[in-house]
Amino acid sequence: MTTPIVAIPADIRLLDKTEWHAAQTQYINAAVKVSKVIPLIVPALESGHDLEAVLDRVDGVLVSGSASNVHPSLYGKTATEADGPFDPARDATTLPLIRKALERGIPLLAICRGIQELNVALGGTLASEIQEQPGVWDHRKPPVESRDDMFAIRQPVHVREGSCIAQHLGLAGEIQVNSLHRQAIAQTAPRLQVEATAADGTIEAVSVIDAKGFAVGVQWHPEYWAETDSPSRALFEAFGQAVRDYAANR
Repeated sequence: MTTPIVAIPADIRLLDKTEWHAAQTQYINAAVKVSKVIPLIVPALESGHDLEAVLDRVDGVLVSGSASNVHPSLYGKTATEADGPFDPARDATTLPLIRKALERGIPLLAICRGIQELNVALGGTLASEIQEQPGVWDHRKPPVESRDDMFAIRQPVHVREGSCIAQHLGLAGEIQVNSLHRQAIAQTAPRLQVEATAADGTIEAVSVIDAKGFAVGVQWHPEYWAETDSPSRALFEAFGQAVRDYAANR
């Protein structure tokens, strides 16, 4: 069997006064080196996308993290400047792509912004600036220069016994992760099951209840240490296996 292909929706980035369709190297490397798939970066377009044609040609979807946030109008709230930055082209690409992938049973792994997009795509809402809520930790990036220090594995989350995440990781209970964010799931979409939480109650992982196959979202960043951290590697290996199984049976 040829190497399966996984779609990674792009972000719009401004470099040298020009817009680029981009995906972070950490996600590409984790997909290639750990999941053992070929990433296909899908352009972020506000209109004109034929996402059915994209899904005809891929065996999985990986929705990455990003510095941008899902626009609040997409989950029924009025946007403020503090809710940004936004990437409307990515929103217009990822939300329908997620829904269509789930309809087809195409394996889906959603990370950071991705878990938030998954929740919104299925009818849930998000909370902004969660560190300002009583009893909620400050989950934002620490004020350090080194990206390794920024993405260091430092936060405990509790993985629910019997959950999909526990099955994929091969363990349940407390694990250490690198969760960096200022937004989080507020109202969980009806089709999502909470799989892991931080001690402050923040939702850190979900699965799609009625999914035909692998469909998981995590708020942390397994891509960053996928080659060296056991839980991070296990998640990407499980995704890769699900992609290969889908490709073999399509």
